[in-house]
Amino acid sequence: MIHHRPPTPADPAAHPGHPARTAPAALRGPLTARLDDPARAWLDRALAEAADHPGTHGPISVWELRLAEAGRRCGAEHADAVRVLILDAARADTVALDRVYRQGTADERRAVLHALPHLVPGPDALHLVEDALRTNDTRLVAAALGPYGARHLGPHDWRHAVLKCLFTGVPVDEITDLARRAHGDTELARMLGAFADERTAAGRPVPGDLYRVLALTAPPPADGTGTDGKET
Repeated sequence: MIHHRPPTPADPAAHPGHPARTAPAALRGPLTARLDDPARAWLDRALAEAADHPGTHGPISVWELRLAEAGRRCGAEHADAVRVLILDAARADTVALDRVYRQGTADERRAVLHALPHLVPGPDALHLVEDALRTNDTRLVAAALGPYGARHLGPHDWRHAVLKCLFTGVPVDEITDLARRAHGDTELARMLGAFADERTAAGRPVPGDLYRVLALTAPPPADGTGTDGKET
């Protein structure tokens, strides 16, 4: 369950230290500054192990075991960032990321989704985003719509993901590049209107975020003037 509404993700300063939107090299320093000495020492060892043994050794690699320990060792509030750093140090490829996602807990799956934009340059891991969007776990849905999903989801699937956020209560501020992708999207506008009509007909409230997204779909006036008739 998401408990907060962060600022608009289009502004990089709105997500200081966000593990999906901050390069791992820039993530580590601020993170370690917030850890106590035992947690910092554990993280240093975990990253060294991952860098020294990036592949799978035996039934499970040592760095995968560290992923499971991250919350207990470094605190739940830092676990996402810690796991992303471990995945990056291990140079986890698509096969490894798929294995961690399939076998891991919801927290570990979310970390994999956060790590995708740093570790997978192309659409090869898009199936993990699509799987997360099929779940009812709002934290996974939000993570799926981070930078990797924004970059690789096709228009049809992306529009339905936006509707799912509205339906499940995921704040649209969680959707990376929402303004860019929604701009001038008349099909998304039609879907939003239909969704609002259905809610109204059923006597249910229309989410306030719906109107925010709907406003983003409007293209600029064709004649170059604003809504008040003045030049923009």
